[in-house]
Amino acid sequence: MSSLSTHVLDAVTGLPAAGMHVELCTSDGVKIASGTTDSDGRIGTFGDGDLAAGTYHLIFGTGNWFGDRQIEHFYPEVSIAFAATDTSRHYHVPLLLSPYAYSTYRGS
Repeated sequence: MSSLSTHVLDAVTGLPAAGMHVELCTSDGVKIASGTTDSDGRIGTFGDGDLAAGTYHLIFGTGNWFGDRQIEHFYPEVSIAFAATDTSRHYHVPLLLSPYAYSTYRGS
């Protein structure tokens, strides 16, 4: 089985986005795990660490995170869909975030 991690960085300040709620859902919207980013903006492992082959969504609570900091923003959440196809690999899905833009890539 694969494992999954994420890392969220605030691209405006250059600092980790600590304290952001993130959910892992199946392609049909069933929540299978959740967590909150640590002081380095990371969630090292979701749930029990086992991720079967399939399509998943990571849903980042960006609206609440910006709102807690009284920062005007455009995206109430960011949902990143990805396909876990090789169950022997680790998947890392980073998010670079600002109030009006975001980007992601397949990390290592």
